[in-house]
Amino acid sequence: MEDEMVEVPRYFMCPISLQIMKDPVTTVTGITYDRDCIEHWLSTAEDVLCPVTKKALSRDSDLTPNHTLRRLIQAWCVTNANYGIDRIPTPKPPVNKSHVMKLLRNLKSPELYALSLDALHLLATENEKNRRCLIEAGTTGAMISLITKLSKESPTITVGLGQALRILHLSWLTVPEKKRIAKEDPELLDSLLWVLGSDNMIRDDLIAEVQTHAILVLEMVIKVASTSVLERLKFEFFQKTIHVIRKRISPQAVKAVLRMLIDVCPWGRNRMKTVEAGAVFELVELEINGLEKNVSELLFCLLAHLCSCADGRAQLIKHACGIAMIAKRMFKVSPGTDDRAVHILSLIGKFSATDEVVAEMMRVGAVLKLCMVLQVDYAPYIKKKAREILKLHSNVWNNSPCMPLYPLTR
Repeated sequence: MEDEMVEVPRYFMCPISLQIMKDPVTTVTGITYDRDCIEHWLSTAEDVLCPVTKKALSRDSDLTPNHTLRRLIQAWCVTNANYGIDRIPTPKPPVNKSHVMKLLRNLKSPELYALSLDALHLLATENEKNRRCLIEAGTTGAMISLITKLSKESPTITVGLGQALRILHLSWLTVPEKKRIAKEDPELLDSLLWVLGSDNMIRDDLIAEVQTHAILVLEMVIKVASTSVLERLKFEFFQKTIHVIRKRISPQAVKAVLRMLIDVCPWGRNRMKTVEAGAVFELVELEINGLEKNVSELLFCLLAHLCSCADGRAQLIKHACGIAMIAKRMFKVSPGTDDRAVHILSLIGKFSATDEVVAEMMRVGAVLKLCMVLQVDYAPYIKKKAREILKLHSNVWNNSPCMPLYPLTR
């Protein structure tokens, strides 16, 4: 941090950030900027103009490193070290496509395989520009091929497979290319499911991290998969993804699974397969243990989908805390969650309301919460649902000493 007594030479300052330049580069207009600042400007500005001269620039404009100015800045920092000035480190040279392609070729060499994967992962984590360079060099296709190859050849999850998943997650493609990859590489889906189902790894401490990346990649694949793929998802897909919820692999993985199951529910028999795989029980258990607000919203959205099936409602009712959990979470998360909760209770009240279920709804407070919905500022359609279900069983609940229901439903 610069001391107030130290005057920084004006030409050491980036015209955009007004900070000392760490990696000064000169544009075709002759003005020098810090590399990170001008690259961000070129990639985000609506009108690509030089910030100082206002002359036109292209988004892929050549940036020439100003080595002389960088050395002057470094020397000045060293001279003023006693004033708390830190020396500017020598920046790394920008990554180019040929360097990435060399690293990809080195993956075929047993001696260079691990080092090349580590280098690719480091590049992918550094910045967006590196990731674009990796994509242009064909890294995504190479990682997909490597993942499918390793999943077939190795009985355990290797460190290399974990690295390949991380790189693939970071260097994913643009939407049209993603669709092509998803169509041309059907084995990728099976490979990712194999990773989720395997608990054997050379390093046990990395299993959760690797499986989390597998889930994140799987979610991206599902988002761009064709209708025919979504309609023909195997039962194994639902078993493996719900197993992620059961194991609580990581909060990030659980959220990805919830989003993914919501996306696939409308297609084919996916809703029934999700129920058959035991999703309802796991969702109730997950919510009972306490979740972040945004996770609860996803969970209730998925549960509402599943309760549209008779088997889904039956599983919810069968769980000792199923209806109680729905009632307890109302008015504690968000209006969106309350909307889904009212919808679930409405489905149960209309299609699964045995005498035992109706009595349980009263006992666990679901009826009280439905009455409360009528008293708050909610959308008319939510109040209408609540009023309908209250009226439907009012002959039972009206006689209960727990609830003066008539004034609320007349």
